[in-house]
Amino acid sequence: MRRLRRAWRVPALAVVFVSATLTLGLTSVTSPAAHAASTGVAPNATGELDCNGLSPIQHPVKSAVMCKDPRGTDHGRFEENGKYIGHDEPSMRFVSNQPGSGNDVTFIERLPLEPRALPTVGHPGRDVTHTFELTIAPWYSMTVCDPQSAPQNPCTPGSDVNAPAGNYPGAGAAFVELQFYPPGFAPFTDNISCDDAHWCSALNIDSLECSGSGFAPTGCNQNCVEPVNFAFVQTNGVPAGPPSPELSDDTTFTPNRQTLMMNPGDLIKVRMFDAAIPGGHALETQETDLSTGQSGFMIASAANGFMNTSITDCSGTPFNFQPEYNTARAQNVIPWGFGPYMINSQFEIGHFEPCSSLVNPVTDTGDTFYTNCVGPYDSSSENSALESDDAPCYPFGDTHGGTAAPNLVTGCDVFNDAIGDLDYDGTPYYPDWPDSVTPDRFPSTFLQLQPTTGRGQRYPQIQFVTDNSATQFVDGCDPQSGQNCVLPAPGPGNFYPYFTQARVGGVCVWEFGNVRNGNTFGGDKQWGSVGPTTLGAFASAVQPNPNCGHAR
Repeated sequence: MRRLRRAWRVPALAVVFVSATLTLGLTSVTSPAAHAASTGVAPNATGELDCNGLSPIQHPVKSAVMCKDPRGTDHGRFEENGKYIGHDEPSMRFVSNQPGSGNDVTFIERLPLEPRALPTVGHPGRDVTHTFELTIAPWYSMTVCDPQSAPQNPCTPGSDVNAPAGNYPGAGAAFVELQFYPPGFAPFTDNISCDDAHWCSALNIDSLECSGSGFAPTGCNQNCVEPVNFAFVQTNGVPAGPPSPELSDDTTFTPNRQTLMMNPGDLIKVRMFDAAIPGGHALETQETDLSTGQSGFMIASAANGFMNTSITDCSGTPFNFQPEYNTARAQNVIPWGFGPYMINSQFEIGHFEPCSSLVNPVTDTGDTFYTNCVGPYDSSSENSALESDDAPCYPFGDTHGGTAAPNLVTGCDVFNDAIGDLDYDGTPYYPDWPDSVTPDRFPSTFLQLQPTTGRGQRYPQIQFVTDNSATQFVDGCDPQSGQNCVLPAPGPGNFYPYFTQARVGGVCVWEFGNVRNGNTFGGDKQWGSVGPTTLGAFASAVQPNPNCGHAR
């Protein structure tokens, strides 16, 4: 984060010795790929070698990068440098055996409208609430080839032979999250939003620098466990700054005049596909704002500065990321993920607590943040077994040194010393979610059409998935057997959001939150259960996509 960067900066001389020191974090690596000498780009002293901000040899440019949740051995919880790094990702997976369904997908969504009133902090479950308090990064996903990522095996782009099967842990893979960021809690370098009035989005690609053992990642380079490539979707397709884990800097995470900005309520068309580029292919994402006529795109190519990362020494190599699979069949998953994820629509939650006041200021020459929230959402002292604090927290109206739009509520992002809201007392775990297709004291719900393949076909099956089981470790949830794993998650709000399918304006759409105008698939029951076949997550059976059937 910018306010701490000067205090965190590694002496420049340390970078000279990076190849000699990085391997000290590598444990129990057995993959042949791990033994190859690297001649790649050495990491800068700051960057995004680890999207969880825990790299011992590089300090993060942005500590709030939203990551994929890996699973540990035996479908268990993943720890990095001795710290649990999981978080909460409720999603819907779209499944199809049709050729091209795994490497060319189109989504159309209507962004939520916000309440006219500012957020309030007085009555959990009945407060005026804005989208940024509920989900910091709704995203669409796809799996891409990365032979330098877990399980460190060669990968043939666009082929179903890459899927895990039997004793084969799968091809090397990275996970794409095309993330959307709601307005209201800027600046993005420190927080959630690009500004107070617009949505923005970014191509976010997470790799995992671990070897494979069975179906779980093992020996990891603790200096660069989860490197992330990041680039805003731009009107000219040129990244705002270097996207690679090794070289990203302030400009990477600072929107510029070419960053595609979208208004609340706009209708957005999104396509993710394998694009032909000079000299080969790479994943391209295209976004068209059908309400304004503006558009943007980003290509995950070496020419744009994207790199994969060596498990040996954390150096980078310019790389074209391409879709991993041909189809989106049920067995085609990210091989190291906590739960079965591939082509998904997701809402990342558990990262916000609104506050009446803040305590324990931490001051740097550039900015001041606070570590703890006081108010009805967090009225008791923190449980150190869950969260040591709520940081970073900012007061209403904070402009972060005059460089950002004022924050619309006093609140905490909950991603500094805890990876998320592990005691489930923030806004997302109360029924503050959209309950209508029009805004009231809550935002209107997202409206998403059925996604289609590159050939215009619907995805005939769906699966509801959430890795909330990973964050329930204090209450004894066992991610392998499912024992003591419950939804709603155990907390004062006693609520968990869910998907609804309904007809709105004569069109069949997916909604998310607390909306009861159609098929709720049982509400909490839609998430299924945790068991030996769910890769640690709550997951329903793969089931027919009903396209607005009448069952509730």
